[in-house]
Amino acid sequence: MWEAKPRHEMLRAAPAAGPTSLTGSSSPASTQTVDADALQKLIHLLQATDDPLIQEQVLITLSNSAAFTVNQDIIRNLDGLSIIGDILSNCVPKVKEKALNALNNLSMNIKNQEEIQVYIMQVCREIESAPLNSDLQLAGLRLLTNMSVTNDYHHKMMNSIPCFLHLLSEGTERTQIQVLKVLVNLSANSAMAGHLLRAQVPSLLLLFDHCINRDILLRALVFAANLRKNMRNGDGTMLQDQYSEDSLFFTLCRDSSPFTQKLASLLHHPDTEVKEQVGRILTQQ
Repeated sequence: MWEAKPRHEMLRAAPAAGPTSLTGSSSPASTQTVDADALQKLIHLLQATDDPLIQEQVLITLSNSAAFTVNQDIIRNLDGLSIIGDILSNCVPKVKEKALNALNNLSMNIKNQEEIQVYIMQVCREIESAPLNSDLQLAGLRLLTNMSVTNDYHHKMMNSIPCFLHLLSEGTERTQIQVLKVLVNLSANSAMAGHLLRAQVPSLLLLFDHCINRDILLRALVFAANLRKNMRNGDGTMLQDQYSEDSLFFTLCRDSSPFTQKLASLLHHPDTEVKEQVGRILTQQ
């Protein structure tokens, strides 16, 4: 059931594409067998070199190694998180992208998240400044997806809500899906609801349509359902005075006839999960 997932949009750690050794070989190495001594040498090399090609290959190898839980702890204990995090200040986009991919796999670990969270605002800035739909932008969004699974670090992403919603309006389907994963996690937190509802997304209603990619539509519905659930005060009332008429609140609020019409149409959608989420929203009215 999709409803059980609203605050758990999380990516699994996975080997990254590309070479996995510093020899230039395209044959994947068995990163599961990398021992602490080998990981320490990689981390020291990353710290010592300024060569972008070597940095990329080291980061890919560390990222692949971090797909395995035991290596996530080893890399943290070797101070690898801060060394990889420092790479985010690198001026080469491909190197920053590989650093974000490595941090993404390392963020599957709660203790690692406690250290990685210091880079969240920097990651948000990278997402905002990166070219639209770029691999760098997507890598940043993937990391934020994992870092937003709990409510602990949502406040660090708050100022980037307008950027996320801009990407939702202007991005490709791949970008829309990734930013929706972040927005679904944020919207499940009642403390973030007001910040989201005050924002403006002129084209949001376009996502609630039969012709929209199913993954986008389903996440957009979960996002809307979470916000509608959290838009009320403790006494069950909605304070409309605090929202402008072009805000997300007025797009999704109870009296929004365009949104209601969209939902009514989606009741006939062939996908069962889509209809379940539509029902979830309608029962909140």
